[in-house]
Amino acid sequence: MNKASRRLSREEIKRIRKEKKKAQIELRTRQKAEGLKLPFKASIPNHKCSYTTVEEEYEIRQDATSEQIRVFRSQLPLLLKRLTKIKDPRNPKKIKYKLTALMIYGILTFVFHMTSRREANREMTRPMFMENLKLLFPELEDLPHNDTLMRLLAGIKSNEIEDSLIELVRKLIRNKKFVRYLINHCYPIAIDGTQKCVRDVIWTEECLEREVKKGDSTQMQYYVYVLEASLAFADGMTIPLMSEFLSYTEGDTATKKQDCEQKGFKRLAKRLKGEFGRLSIMVLLDGLYPNGPIMEVCRKNRWDFMIVLQDKSLPSVWEEYEGLKKLETKNSFHTTWGNRRQRFEWINNIEYCYGPNERKKQIVHVVVCEENWEEIARDSAEVVAKKSRHAWISSKPLSRQNVHERCNLAARHRWGIESDILVEKRHGYQYEHMFSYNWNAMKGYHYLMRLGHMINVLALYSERLIKIVRELGVRGFIRFIRDTISGPWLDPVCVRKCLACAFQLRLI
Repeated sequence: MNKASRRLSREEIKRIRKEKKKAQIELRTRQKAEGLKLPFKASIPNHKCSYTTVEEEYEIRQDATSEQIRVFRSQLPLLLKRLTKIKDPRNPKKIKYKLTALMIYGILTFVFHMTSRREANREMTRPMFMENLKLLFPELEDLPHNDTLMRLLAGIKSNEIEDSLIELVRKLIRNKKFVRYLINHCYPIAIDGTQKCVRDVIWTEECLEREVKKGDSTQMQYYVYVLEASLAFADGMTIPLMSEFLSYTEGDTATKKQDCEQKGFKRLAKRLKGEFGRLSIMVLLDGLYPNGPIMEVCRKNRWDFMIVLQDKSLPSVWEEYEGLKKLETKNSFHTTWGNRRQRFEWINNIEYCYGPNERKKQIVHVVVCEENWEEIARDSAEVVAKKSRHAWISSKPLSRQNVHERCNLAARHRWGIESDILVEKRHGYQYEHMFSYNWNAMKGYHYLMRLGHMINVLALYSERLIKIVRELGVRGFIRFIRDTISGPWLDPVCVRKCLACAFQLRLI
């Protein structure tokens, strides 16, 4: 006997869709009446192309491309000045392309989302593409083969490319481009680690290693791991800043203890302090970092910090928190953030002991945020109550006046660096692509990628381009610019006139 099918019919699916849409409208109306702000979800408009004539598309393509290149060229003088300090290891008598020209070519490779050296060779050397690039960048008399760039990166000190990126960020800070995004007068810098690539064979001694199961046996894997630091602002803008590569040679090879993320953090912190010694910094860290040595490094550098505190981390701190919470009942704050109702509870001045015989001590401040909200279930029109819980360690005492800013506008936006890494991996920057099996050249391509990403971020958040970016989306906008340069859309007279005008970068 056949069983009755439990699969929904077409009519039932349509009915559920209508009920869900009606329930969503009712929920949004009720939330507005209660004073809750609905979360803003940026989405690309779902309509046909708004351009009605070829002339209109011609004008928009030319304006958008010119403005994108003007953003790049506004950073170019300082970039070229810094890149010229890199020592060129090549034979001067055999040099065809200047070092700075090769570097600009490398940055443009990632600005235009080229997926590999081969694609860059194929696409960027097309006659029309080259002609337009020469128009936009007169410094480029000709484009090299990407292997020429690879050989140069293999021979130079690749970290000096990152110094150019740091110099650009320092200039933006000095020009007060990010003042409106500060948290407690501090620049929020998020730090997180991620795997760059993995292979089954060892290709350089710097690779880290691990054992993985394959069926009934185990196999060694060799991988590259990078600790990234980025400025993570509350409006979603994330500016690449520094990269610290973990290396097997940095670990204790005698005891086979590999380099790790926390060792890398100490090296990165030393470099960050050296480059921005007087800058007020708030470090945003995930649940791997709540321990005494890390907090000691931050306080030694006079950095503010907000660190995720997981339930099983620092048992003594949690025990102290739970005990004091019953006594200090006034340390609470209720607020709404977006469509969420939040309740903050905090305890200040908790003593945390660590080290040999717990002789070292840190004074920390713990805050817990419990929030709830409502949304429509995915499989029905029922309104479902949701809740979540977040906890952080703060370097400064918490109060009703600063808990929202420190938690919602700073600590919660640590996700900015995770989204930033995801963009570099999946949205055109080829973070996980090697580009070269030479360790030094691989790092050089990585730094050029971060430079290209920073240039694009500045363009995407500029006042002059934000309208078309919202219309096309981030990747759509970059593809729009690339297609424009690939075709006969640019008028040399108009482009030269536009590029000659004075330009001031204004961020939204």
